[in-house]
Amino acid sequence: MTTNGAINWQPVFDEALDFFVNYLQIDTTNPPGNEKPAARWMGQILSEAGMEVEYVEIQPEREAVFAWLRGDGSKRPMMLCNHLDVVPVEEAYWTKPAFEGLIEDGKIYGRGAVDMKGCGIMHLMTMLLLQRSNASLKRDLVFCGVPDEEAGSVWGMEWLCKNRPDLVDVEFELSEGGSGSTQLMGKEADIFSVATNEKDICWLQLTSIGTPGHGSRPHYDNSAVHLVNALSKLAAWERPVTITPSTRIWLDRLVAEGHIPAFDSEDELAALITEHPHIHAMFINTLNVTMVSSGIKANVIPAKSEATIDCRLLPGQDREDWRRQVIEVIDDDRIEVEFSGWDQDQPVEVDWDTELYHTIEAVVTEAVEDATVVPSTCVGGTDNRFLRQQGIPAYGFIPVLLSPEEASGFHGNDEHMTVENFNMGVELTYEIVRRMVT
Repeated sequence: MTTNGAINWQPVFDEALDFFVNYLQIDTTNPPGNEKPAARWMGQILSEAGMEVEYVEIQPEREAVFAWLRGDGSKRPMMLCNHLDVVPVEEAYWTKPAFEGLIEDGKIYGRGAVDMKGCGIMHLMTMLLLQRSNASLKRDLVFCGVPDEEAGSVWGMEWLCKNRPDLVDVEFELSEGGSGSTQLMGKEADIFSVATNEKDICWLQLTSIGTPGHGSRPHYDNSAVHLVNALSKLAAWERPVTITPSTRIWLDRLVAEGHIPAFDSEDELAALITEHPHIHAMFINTLNVTMVSSGIKANVIPAKSEATIDCRLLPGQDREDWRRQVIEVIDDDRIEVEFSGWDQDQPVEVDWDTELYHTIEAVVTEAVEDATVVPSTCVGGTDNRFLRQQGIPAYGFIPVLLSPEEASGFHGNDEHMTVENFNMGVELTYEIVRRMVT
């Protein structure tokens, strides 16, 4: 796979891999974040290459880094955005070190390998290669490394959009949210999804109040038992699939390409996708219990028990209506259901029929035989949502072909990316951006 014969790619891959290993060794676990060392590390590389660099302190030890390659202004800017922070690690369940950048059996291990420090290095290398080539750019190319994405972006992209809109005033943006996959519903297929929309984050807090007492006696008002019963009802709640305008395009394209069997009803669609969680999530409101807290001592009946539920709503769904549905399913006045720490605007969809989308499609299909490129809805949350709210075509796309094993690394154990995938991402990111800016 070679997209541009003018570049000797192997030295580029070697340089990028060295950067990747070093970047994975910078612990930016959020909370607390402490992304400043990562921002400064990125910025130093870009600055030493001769680029204009700016650091934006958002909180102490929490910075964003921006760098620019200037164009002639005949087209509006394009931004490459990646987040510097990573989610916490449960080290007892990892078999590889999480912050050493270990390379073993053709795989690069480390927290952030796929989410999203690998992509950050792809962006970094694109900036360096374009700078070294002295390419004449039609538009400014902006590099953006931002903190706090993994905790909701309040001290990251949301803050930047509110307080430094000049830095993110661009025509197009590329970040995370979509990529290639080697399988679709258990069958081999190279499907590249470009996220033009994403689900709405709607975290809920369940609180149960009971009567405390001694653990040695029969007891009939145990807050923990009430909470467990409520959670059991939610776990058993079967919700019908819903096809949105975004997922209709996705389905139509993949049915036409022969990757998904034709279906006549939403019930038939449900039968096709239920055993494939990532696909199923595109068609239902999801809920997962992520945190449970109860009790103060082994022999004390807990007076208060709490649980946090991570809910992700389909585009166009109303949060308050969803909360009411949860209350109705629980059907227990002893359980209080409240929103938990999320009051940002709902995501909006952006157009996929753009210069950037078609450039992605052209580069990918030239490089990967039998690849299918399709617009999609991201089932997670990304920084793209803040730019889409301003009408910017902000696409979630990392040009790699993740195996199911690699994809499981998102917020999972032994997170890794293969060297082969990383090299693909370095090369294809460069070629997509080169065509967009020159």
